[in-house]
Amino acid sequence: MDLTHDRLRIGITCYPSVGGSGILASALGEEMAGRGHEIHFISYERPFRFLMPDHPRLFFHRVVVNDYGLFKYPDYTLPLSVEMANVSREYQLDVLHVHYAVPHATAAILARSMLPPKQQPRVIATLHGTDTTLLGWDPGYRPAISHALNSSDAVTTVSEFLKQETQRVLGFDNKIDVIHNFFTPRVPQRSREEVRAELGLKNEVMIFHSSNLRPLKRIDLLLETLALVRPRESFKLVVLAGGDFSPFQNDLIRLGLKDRVIVRENVRNVEDYLQAADMGLFTSESESFCLSILEAMYFSCPSIAPSVGGIPEVVEDNTTGLLVPFGDLAKTAGAVETLIQDEELRKKLGRAALARAQSQFSAAVIVPRYETLYRRVCGKLASLA
Repeated sequence: MDLTHDRLRIGITCYPSVGGSGILASALGEEMAGRGHEIHFISYERPFRFLMPDHPRLFFHRVVVNDYGLFKYPDYTLPLSVEMANVSREYQLDVLHVHYAVPHATAAILARSMLPPKQQPRVIATLHGTDTTLLGWDPGYRPAISHALNSSDAVTTVSEFLKQETQRVLGFDNKIDVIHNFFTPRVPQRSREEVRAELGLKNEVMIFHSSNLRPLKRIDLLLETLALVRPRESFKLVVLAGGDFSPFQNDLIRLGLKDRVIVRENVRNVEDYLQAADMGLFTSESESFCLSILEAMYFSCPSIAPSVGGIPEVVEDNTTGLLVPFGDLAKTAGAVETLIQDEELRKKLGRAALARAQSQFSAAVIVPRYETLYRRVCGKLASLA
């Protein structure tokens, strides 16, 4: 590994589907490229919000997954590790930054072992949640996760909550750096008025929800909460769905919400909808951070969310948003009604949310922490020339 150059060469692997980890990884790569570093994304497809394909310092390397009849299920870890090794060798990578321990950190550790010592990149594993909160309890995965983390040169989590959970669930004793998520909003392509007209909104308050619809997001509680809100014609819910919303269509009919909920799937230009929103609503049973709340904060949009996981590290209750007990539908619906009825409170919380987002969770604050970490594990602490 050549450490004589001041520019870092970084490989990034993440899940390319819609989700906070892939969005964060994509944004981090773009920010680091903007700071003069060379970034190589390694995955089975381009990350969902990889929006700068022509940048001279951004590269994408596709992992080809073969479906051999020999295997009951297609294997991704081995082809990923081989591609990681190939890219590391060809481009003299300094760092492999992998998001999630399995299979990504596992593949990175294997890739590193395929290379001669002088060509081995450092491995940084960033945990976003399910490695710890779900797979960490599974005896079929836990030893592999622990091995991957213990073999990495650095481990980060996106919240203090997740750090503590990783230490508790996995018994991980090594250093963990807490580096929160960040968001850099792009300029909306359409005006607020255009978006609201497209959605058929008139005087209704627009409630915003964005997620990948996984079970822990508790879309059932989201809809049941809104069914309690009165008057019903005072709002519409816009769901930016990173997945298939059709399993919830029967719930819309059962709860009488068919004309109150609008769904847009796999939206890349989230800023168009964020600027049109009046409040966010989230009902997750667990969140390591909740990037969607931060995205809304950047558009002065306060959120109502359960006080679980890392959410209290993002939302200051009664200052930048409202926190409620998880699963308490009556209190959550009451909070929604309060913000619908009190426009001044919405605006006050929204202004504070924007100020907190800019001061605590901006790229200017967060990205240098990753850059410092990269240099630390590489033994290169000099500033970028």
